[in-house]
Amino acid sequence: MSTSADAHGPGPTTVAVVGAGPGLGAAVARRFGREGYGVALVARDPDRLAVLVNELAAEGITARGFRADVRRPEELASALHAAADALGPIEVLQYSPVPHRDFMRPVLETGPRELLGPIEFSVYGPVAAVQQVLPGMRALGRGTILFVNGGTAAVPHPERAGTSIAFAAESAYGHLLHERLAAEGIHVGQLIIPGAITPGHVRKDPDVLAATLWGMHRERRGFRHYADDLDS
Repeated sequence: MSTSADAHGPGPTTVAVVGAGPGLGAAVARRFGREGYGVALVARDPDRLAVLVNELAAEGITARGFRADVRRPEELASALHAAADALGPIEVLQYSPVPHRDFMRPVLETGPRELLGPIEFSVYGPVAAVQQVLPGMRALGRGTILFVNGGTAAVPHPERAGTSIAFAAESAYGHLLHERLAAEGIHVGQLIIPGAITPGHVRKDPDVLAATLWGMHRERRGFRHYADDLDS
């Protein structure tokens, strides 16, 4: 096992997984943890976080859980601040919470109030997270920001208006960051996962997706990547 200090420079650094759960979040935690990163898991459910932290600890991975609701920007920023204090500077930020089902209403049934949640979730949350970790990445002289979205980020769906609209805004924000931060050694990428994350799937198994995200972090090529064909 290599360490983050060996691979990336002096001192331990951290991967922060916002929206951590037992599927993709756990797989990413294991993939980066095997490389020596400290793992900060951010989610709303403290009991689920505790289970995941204990599982990772049993595998020799240093992990801590931090409770936050991504729809509360100050809460999310505070969790990421605490994560950096506890585990070391955040070198990698992954923003991958699972959208609520009520974000996926048909477009003609979606009014201003129905868009508030998706925008809080997919715009205010990412902006708060990035603003919190960016000074630390600049101090390190390197960093990676990874956005994980569903297929409506690339092809809007009339029956899923909330995510279609909010993911488009999140994608635009990520692309702007990609263009602006590259010169500072900070890579910003987006992984689009069409359909459901599926254990055992050749391209959408959580461990396969975690390997893809690790590759995006290491190879640092381009902004948008696809886990599978959009019609899958």
